[in-house]
Amino acid sequence: MVDFCHIAPTPLLSEFCNHQKSHLLLAHLVEDDAYYREWYQNRSRSSEWVYILDNSAFEMYKQGKPMYPSDKLIEMGKQVGADYIVMSDYPNEKGSKTIQAAVELAPKFREAGFGTFFVPQSEIGDLEDYIATFAWAASSPLVDYIGVSILGVPNAYGVEKDNKLQRYVSRFHMMKELERRGILFLAQSNHKKIHFLGMVDGPNEISLCSEFDIDTWDSSAAIWAGLNNISFDSSPTGLIDGKFEKEVDFNFGTADKSRIALAKANRDYINSLCDNR
Repeated sequence: MVDFCHIAPTPLLSEFCNHQKSHLLLAHLVEDDAYYREWYQNRSRSSEWVYILDNSAFEMYKQGKPMYPSDKLIEMGKQVGADYIVMSDYPNEKGSKTIQAAVELAPKFREAGFGTFFVPQSEIGDLEDYIATFAWAASSPLVDYIGVSILGVPNAYGVEKDNKLQRYVSRFHMMKELERRGILFLAQSNHKKIHFLGMVDGPNEISLCSEFDIDTWDSSAAIWAGLNNISFDSSPTGLIDGKFEKEVDFNFGTADKSRIALAKANRDYINSLCDNR
């Protein structure tokens, strides 16, 4: 079973995310959106619940903006009581840059009381660099959590853009490759947690990757698709046209009962896939 972290627009957090155990929080929203920040600050938490503070690299990369400043992550983590903080990572740059950021940040995060979360990256098409970066994380005592990214893996294979079929199967294929090379066993032996960051071209990727030990997984796919009148379907991926590419509007709110019901049905479908792994 995998704990799924659904992501919803800020005005609808209570509607969709109130009962999940694990949450992925976005650093730029913690800083800029008072309602978002206070929603997490004011929740009554169980000791079993996990808050992962993401560094918003996916959002910044897609918007062509600079990465969120590393020195602010500890401050944002303290504001929302994060358990883990995603260390700075650099899509479409050499893995060594992301490793160097981890070497610098991990001791600071640990000293501040946070677990460390590392996201392997590489330049587009540099598969071996991605694998080597993942292997570093699997063996490094600086890393508690490893994130398998919907940017990092497709970039490594050179299929992130305009190639939905290849993108959809890329993380499954990467996990098989890491398994074949013994890197997944190394990560498991060193007690690393594994998180899948985001979702590509359909919810059935959860079933596709069911043979692997994945602790947590996050996505806005269920909620955001439903709010845009898109339902998961019976196609092989669960979304016949692939990922809904429109950027999430975190200020989006609605009282439209049909949209909310559709988003909840999508959410419940993902939860059923996670429960049946």
